[in-house]
Amino acid sequence: MEYQTILEFLGPCGINCQKCFAFKNGNIKKESEKLKNSLGSFDIYAKRFNELLDAPVFNKYPDFKEMLDYFASGNCLGCRKQECHLFKACNVRVCHKEKSVDFCFQCNDFPCNNSGFDVHLEQRWVVINQKMKEIGVEEYYNEIKDKPRY
Repeated sequence: MEYQTILEFLGPCGINCQKCFAFKNGNIKKESEKLKNSLGSFDIYAKRFNELLDAPVFNKYPDFKEMLDYFASGNCLGCRKQECHLFKACNVRVCHKEKSVDFCFQCNDFPCNNSGFDVHLEQRWVVINQKMKEIGVEEYYNEIKDKPRY
């Protein structure tokens, strides 16, 4: 895939925005919309299946539907076009613009203490950027493009 196109999917931190549940054109949103359409008015049947099948799991359908609705409502355009919807303390977007780099590993200060990430995400951020530096952005993207983000 072309480098410029990859930039549309990978945030400056290297995380794949395309696989995020909040991404407007991502798989999670698309698949959630498809499942919502396939289920139609399943609410009515969930109550009946609970009784007919003696399956209390159907009592949980309202919670499942609420989560599915949430996943289907993703509207983020990606970290290069707007602030991240998930990591409110993220400083990477602003920093990458100031430093005029596409990815953190391209900065002379990487790794730094300015990401704003929690310990878990910071570890992941470092590993991702080290991998991109080692094998290249295109190869890294090809390795992860079909893998789930979570």
